Amino acid sequence: MVGLSRRWPVSWSLRRRHACASAPGPELAHHECPQGSPHRAPSLWSRLRGLGRSVAGQVFVLQAAVVVALVIAAVVALVLQARRDSLQDARARTLAVAHTFASAPGTAQALTSRNPTTILQPRAEQVRKQTGVAFVVVFDRDGIRLTHPDPSLIGKRVIGPYQQQTVQGLTVTRTFATSRGPAVDSGVPVIRADGKIVGAVSVAITVQHVNAVVNRQVPVVLGAAAVALALGTGGSALVSRRLRRQTHGLGPTEVTRMYEHHDAVLHAVREGVLITAGDGRLMLANDEARRLLDLPPDVERRPIAALGLDPGMVDLLTADRPVTDQMHLAGERLLAVNVRPTAPYSGQPGSAVTLRDATELRTLAGRAERAQQRLRLLYEAGMRIGTTLDVTRTAEEVAEVATSRFADYATVELLEPVLHGAEPEDTAGLLRIACRGVRQGPPLPAAGERVDWDAATPMAMALAGGHAVLERDLTVSPSWLAQVPELARLVPDLGLRSLISVPLKARGVVLGLVTFWRSEHSGPFEEEDLPVTEELAARAAVCIDNARRYTQEHAVAVALQRSLLPRVLPQQNALEVAHRYLPAQAGVGGDWFDVIPLSGARVALVVGDVVGHGLHAAATMGRLRTAVHNFSALDLPPDELLGRLDELVTRIDADGPEGEQDVTGATCLYAIYDPVAEQVTLARAGHLGPALVHPDGTVVLPDIPGSPPLGLGGGLPIETVDLRLPEGSSLVLFTDGLIETRERDIDTGLALLRQALTEPPHTPARDPEHTCQAVFDALQPDHPRDDVALLVARTCLLDPAQVAAWDVPRDPAAVRRIRAGASRQLEVWGLEEIAFTTELIISELITNAIRYGTEPIRLRLLRDRTLICEVADGSSTSPRLCRATTTDEGGRGLFLVAQLAQRWGTRYTHRGKIIWTEQALSGAPDGAGPLLADAAPVL
Repeated sequence: MVGLSRRWPVSWSLRRRHACASAPGPELAHHECPQGSPHRAPSLWSRLRGLGRSVAGQVFVLQAAVVVALVIAAVVALVLQARRDSLQDARARTLAVAHTFASAPGTAQALTSRNPTTILQPRAEQVRKQTGVAFVVVFDRDGIRLTHPDPSLIGKRVIGPYQQQTVQGLTVTRTFATSRGPAVDSGVPVIRADGKIVGAVSVAITVQHVNAVVNRQVPVVLGAAAVALALGTGGSALVSRRLRRQTHGLGPTEVTRMYEHHDAVLHAVREGVLITAGDGRLMLANDEARRLLDLPPDVERRPIAALGLDPGMVDLLTADRPVTDQMHLAGERLLAVNVRPTAPYSGQPGSAVTLRDATELRTLAGRAERAQQRLRLLYEAGMRIGTTLDVTRTAEEVAEVATSRFADYATVELLEPVLHGAEPEDTAGLLRIACRGVRQGPPLPAAGERVDWDAATPMAMALAGGHAVLERDLTVSPSWLAQVPELARLVPDLGLRSLISVPLKARGVVLGLVTFWRSEHSGPFEEEDLPVTEELAARAAVCIDNARRYTQEHAVAVALQRSLLPRVLPQQNALEVAHRYLPAQAGVGGDWFDVIPLSGARVALVVGDVVGHGLHAAATMGRLRTAVHNFSALDLPPDELLGRLDELVTRIDADGPEGEQDVTGATCLYAIYDPVAEQVTLARAGHLGPALVHPDGTVVLPDIPGSPPLGLGGGLPIETVDLRLPEGSSLVLFTDGLIETRERDIDTGLALLRQALTEPPHTPARDPEHTCQAVFDALQPDHPRDDVALLVARTCLLDPAQVAAWDVPRDPAAVRRIRAGASRQLEVWGLEEIAFTTELIISELITNAIRYGTEPIRLRLLRDRTLICEVADGSSTSPRLCRATTTDEGGRGLFLVAQLAQRWGTRYTHRGKIIWTEQALSGAPDGAGPLLADAAPVL
């Protein structure tokens, strides 16, 4: 066993575990029992019991038992031999004493004498005492005892064949048991000189008496046995101690199991195992190592360099450094080599080497790598496809992803309705949207062309069947290829080898087709590529369908938004206006602008923004724009108009169904420009202020008091600002989408806006249209995420010659004089054609002001695109249009004015009200003639 342990070391893990378990450590000295008492040293009996559990202990016990048994056997043999010698000695002594006594002179004569007992008894007792025998008995031929140590037995007959044999001349020796142990009795006949037997002598002695001599030798024997036992036990202890170090205290069952497991592992493991010594010799090689390295049978203890291995493998096997999974080509096998030193687990320096056949793993690794490539393809498709909600761009992304890792060429074809956001139809034709290849060369059919695949082609079968179709080898010229001449010419030019055609399906509807192509340099497609292409096509189809649906919704929202925005700006002379509107790419928003002509040649400019995107924002924008138009028709000042608009937004939010998106966050900037007063009045609710460009090119961002956004005002007052605008000034209104983006903040955007309005220098030749374009060129975002509205208005003044005004005293007689002056002014303007109608209107309005109003009363005529007549007074009471009955004497004045003028109305000022009318510059309104008869009595 010791030799076996030296040849094949015990398992390193087991040896280390048992070494740690058996080695006394400082922790054992301080270990305490669970109860807290100090750990007591084990007793001798417990040590012996523990010793008997290990191989070394059992060997020690076995050797000690053998030594004890040998000593006992030797003592027993010695004792038995002594007893046997004692018995022989007893026989010899009894025979000698008996012969001597029987042959002694006078014994025979004494037997034949008259009183033989008297003669022989003293002699027999003397001999008995001198020789140490038990008794000396003499009896005659009749068996009568003549002598005996017990006098009472003298004269009695000896019974048994023993007496007969001796008197017949035979010498008899027998062994018999006595109360003092076994005894030996020898009988010898007594023969006279003439040869006649006259009696016999019987001498007996006990074996115990003989053993007394032997017993004196027993201490010597036992001492020698003890010395032998001590020597044998000591030798066994030394051997056991060495064996215990070798086996680390393992039991025989564990050692047996360990070696059985080692043998099983070494023979059954699918890895080669070698143990090398420090001097370069091979100590052990299992069956797999012999097979992998083609080793001869007798390799143990042979130098590794002499085994016929290639130098690279020899270097690895004899390496004195750790080696981990180093690949080495041994013949046709690819081996993964691992080398680890056996120290400190083995007493001798060396290395443990494992060999693993990686030839099959290389094939599996190739398959795994291809699988990983497919997974990376799908992962990349999820990351790169669908980054935008544009159908065409999504199709291009599919082709780009496919040609980056999977195919050499890829084409994407979609049904034509899909491009416009409509639901696909089975009868619709295919349009090639994307075409991409890995190298420059003869191109595939260009994108944008209509494609019509023959029913026999894999493309048509994929569309009809709804699943991927593989054409593994195009070089064999399949029959369908001849029916597609253009493709048949491209196959040899591009070196196309195989293809997979997959339908793009989403929600069970076919949207188009994607075809993957590989050239002869990339190898053909396999069946295992079909699931990958179907998964890729499914992901792409979902993205394309999302883009299609977004395109449809976006088109509807844009159409709604554009229908709500002003298509054509109204004609007016107060401002030269240019505008730009750019909807967001991500979805329509709620930005709007407007130009609203007001009474008195004034013009209102509006820019607003509804926070949010989508149809809801667009619809809300339309409602707010309509409200602004209605409030403007009432000639409300900017602050009051925005206040009412704030109340409207609040009601819209309150009236909306639960869960619907609120409109909170709408902003608005409202400005009224008066070309006569050269003044603009502005108010804003949560909106950015305008930019003002003076005629000399100076750009100013006026400070307009801000108010909360619409719907959040909570009834707070809105402040207005009056700014004087010289003729030729430009007022620039915009929404936050123009200056604020994710890439720049508001301050940066305002700086860019100021720069765009300043450079090149502002000149009269630079009209609002050029200003709009310059601003858009400088600030327009590449991909707007919010709507952009821009309105540029350059001011114009109404010529003073086109304005005439009269102060009217509160006297009815002054009406004729004022009417005559107005008639002369109309002649100056060349408006004689409408002079009579105008006189009627002036007369009615001034009469009403004198009768119902308060001073000051003032008449103003403005010649613009229409003739504007304004009568102002200090009263805030507004006249009301009514229909007079036949018998009423009055009440027909305003009705007459409404019939004669194109438009009329009332606006309030800080000092009262103004009633105004507008008339066409030529001709009279339809129906004016019949009313003249009714007008005369009023005047």
